[in-house]
Amino acid sequence: MSNDSVGKTLFVALTICAVCSVLVSGAAVALRPLQEQNRKLDIRKNLLLASGLIENSNASKEDIDKAFEQVESMVVDLSTGEVVKDISPEEFNQKKASTDPKMSKTIASSKDKAGIKRRAKYAKVYEVIKNGEVSMIVLPVHGKGLWSTMYGFVAISPDASTVKGLGFYQHGETPGLGGEIENKRWQKIWEGKKIYSENFEPQIEVVKGAVNSNTPNKEYKVDGLSGATITSNGVTGMMHYWFGDDGFGTYLAQKREKATPGDTVPGDQLEEEKETL
Repeated sequence: MSNDSVGKTLFVALTICAVCSVLVSGAAVALRPLQEQNRKLDIRKNLLLASGLIENSNASKEDIDKAFEQVESMVVDLSTGEVVKDISPEEFNQKKASTDPKMSKTIASSKDKAGIKRRAKYAKVYEVIKNGEVSMIVLPVHGKGLWSTMYGFVAISPDASTVKGLGFYQHGETPGLGGEIENKRWQKIWEGKKIYSENFEPQIEVVKGAVNSNTPNKEYKVDGLSGATITSNGVTGMMHYWFGDDGFGTYLAQKREKATPGDTVPGDQLEEEKETL
């Protein structure tokens, strides 16, 4: 067969393609465990950043692993709020479960404030343990923004009603506009904000403009993102869904029932404020 023949040219091209395919496939299989380790490490890092257990986004693996020793992971059934003993938190992938018909549910449009359409029946919950007691609860949340689904963590205090931290680790919002959800100064505003009304309905929201000392119900309101109304509304919808009855609401209601006498919830706080007037 001539070196210039069409047959030989096709044979060489196909052989190169086959060899390259085998090499790429082999590399993908060989690197999959490392990719999975890096994915878990990245999620841990962002959880710790949201909860304030680490402050440096460039923290080493050793620092992340050490800080994570304070965190206890579990999987809860969102419909009952109960911990699921037969699902390993280390093995459970909530995003993957949300696409499995047996492990997920369709969200009624009237309840889908996060705009995600489906969610897993189960979710990971993280509790930060200090001196043998829960000092913080960290919950994974996600919801639709303008261009993307935003994934992040919300850290709340043991009263299950007060924000202690917020962070996002995956999104495709516009840099400088909706992408400001990554801005540490904006995230800092969330600290100390109240999530629920006295009737335990999610009330926290991202508003248009800035919140100041004269803003009514300022404890429930967060400064809006300039030029990013849809992203701001998406964050509000995400919070209302995941802290509502169809999200972590049942689980958090149980946590409030078990709260120690020193912990206050919005209703308790209201009564205390009335007594001081």
